[in-house]
Amino acid sequence: MADYLRIGEVAQAVGVSVDTLRRWEASGTVEFERRGGQRVLRADKLAALTASASGPERTSSARNRFHGIVVGITRDRVMAQVEMVCGEFRVVSLMSREAADELGLEVGKPATAVIKSTNVIVEVSD
Repeated sequence: MADYLRIGEVAQAVGVSVDTLRRWEASGTVEFERRGGQRVLRADKLAALTASASGPERTSSARNRFHGIVVGITRDRVMAQVEMVCGEFRVVSLMSREAADELGLEVGKPATAVIKSTNVIVEVSD
């Protein structure tokens, strides 16, 4: 299946989530083939999809996306601290409780941390 990419590989290449690709498929933005019960895209169609990745779902200029799993949530009346594991990285986000609730964030749920910052992080090493 070297000429075909699985949906997860396409998501990584395009920089969107698998769920986004499924929504794009439902809206007709992309057409996957089914092979062995899997959604696949011909490799030669990836360039066109990458060029159109600024489609309806991508309304952000942020390009740093870390796909991962929510491993912890601490909520109070106003704020929520959401901890994710994204590969070898641990990402912690502070957001309003309302935002966390609207996103349906729960431990074990897949999510994507989208990071855009003009800040410089300073690390201290021994």
